Amino acid sequence: MTPFEAITQLKAQMSKSIIGQEKLIDRIILVLLADGNMLLEGLPGLAKTKAIKALSKSVNCGLSRIQFTPDLLPSDITGTEIYVPDEEEKFIFQKGPIFSN
Repeated sequence: MTPFEAITQLKAQMSKSIIGQEKLIDRIILVLLADGNMLLEGLPGLAKTKAIKALSKSVNCGLSRIQFTPDLLPSDITGTEIYVPDEEEKFIFQKGPIFSN
């Protein structure tokens, strides 16, 4: 399969889940190809999360979402140490969403 065919197939798979958002799909694929980062902003109900879920399912990778709210703390993004008394009373690091694909 050529790279062009793979991109066309990815776009077709994402278009099955997200209808009427061709520009969004094109931009997401462009950022994926450029190995970049993307911040999706918009009103509720515009398929932002659904688009990223469709992408992660299509390329078979993990998904983690960060909901930016006024009370967001750094540990909500990076993770935190959790005390586990059952396992020899030690702390275990629970990874945050930044440790995803």
